[in-house]
Amino acid sequence: MKIGIADTTFARYDMAKAAIDELRRWVPGTIHRYTVPGIKDLPVASKKLLEESGCDIVMALGMPGSAAIDKQCAHEASTGLIRAQLMTNKHIIEVFVFEDEAPSDKELARLADARTREHAQNVYKLLNNRLSEEAGKGKREGFADVKPVDF
Repeated sequence: MKIGIADTTFARYDMAKAAIDELRRWVPGTIHRYTVPGIKDLPVASKKLLEESGCDIVMALGMPGSAAIDKQCAHEASTGLIRAQLMTNKHIIEVFVFEDEAPSDKELARLADARTREHAQNVYKLLNNRLSEEAGKGKREGFADVKPVDF
């Protein structure tokens, strides 16, 4: 099994290090890392990992800033990641942590680490068709899960 990790130098936390550490606990196989300058570079990095490196799945890791332009760039990157998935018919798990999601740098680092690790576990579950067991459970990556609703 080959897992791709696309990350950026713009991020303020080494999300790839957390992803690789967590993936090694869950997934046998090789991990290919491709680091690019910014979030809008993630779609082509992810596509290259899928097509040129033969990865089965990619985690695209980014940390957009809190300004309006950063959120716009994140949206454009997300759209590019969706296109890359459709072009390759393979999953790219988008893991973005926005700087304004946390009140302090320490909490931002905690959130980036937790969200990345939880999505790495999702990669394992997705590759092994085990996510259906968690459908409708109110799972939240990086934050506490929420209670599912019934009627």
